[in-house]
Amino acid sequence: MSAVKVDRQFEKIDWAARFQVLAEEVSHPDLKKFYQAGSVPAQTSIEHVQLLAIDIETTGLDAESHSIVSIGLIPFSLRRIRCGQALYWVIQPPSELNGQSVTFHHITHADILDAPRLSDIVGELLEAMAGKVMVVHYRNIERGFLDQALHRFLGEGVQFPVIDTMQLEARMHRQKRSWLDRLLRRPKLSIRLADSRARYNLPAYHAHHALTDALAAAELLQAQIATHYSPSTPIEALWN
Repeated sequence: MSAVKVDRQFEKIDWAARFQVLAEEVSHPDLKKFYQAGSVPAQTSIEHVQLLAIDIETTGLDAESHSIVSIGLIPFSLRRIRCGQALYWVIQPPSELNGQSVTFHHITHADILDAPRLSDIVGELLEAMAGKVMVVHYRNIERGFLDQALHRFLGEGVQFPVIDTMQLEARMHRQKRSWLDRLLRRPKLSIRLADSRARYNLPAYHAHHALTDALAAAELLQAQIATHYSPSTPIEALWN
């Protein structure tokens, strides 16, 4: 087993120090409590970090003009996925659903009719996230949409560290790509969630359900660490 070196795409941020600053700057009590819970020091081994897999389904891909329709959360560690502590919400978006998004996540107008708004569950959401490192597959969705949504509802956004399993997979396969692959212009391996999981012989799940995709990301990270890293890998080598 060989460790993968940190590359420039993995920005080194002192999240513990940043959280201390943000706790003083924000005014909303739920956000202040979230930041006061702190973040683990950068040198903490991944095996000692509380992880939270999170997936968000949306009405589109633009965080500024589209909205969240569901959120799935599952706490886990390298050894255990705590499915009994999972959380899942269907969210009533401020904008209308469109046919294209419905075909992806299968959440319909009937599903959101009596669903809570994000502002109704934000306290519970931030409480579940507090003190943990988020795990996602493609961080621009989860981090971007949550930041924009909280700006919209609370007047303040949110920042937090994430381990992006898609970015980890891209890093590993970029390093493995040979000069012959590039010379012959062989297509790059897919780093989509289902294709990445298949490389580790993980089972196929139905895609685009927030809770199932959160579980899929948690299992993928466990497989990535077991195959390419060590449990003693510092969190700063993995998060962003």
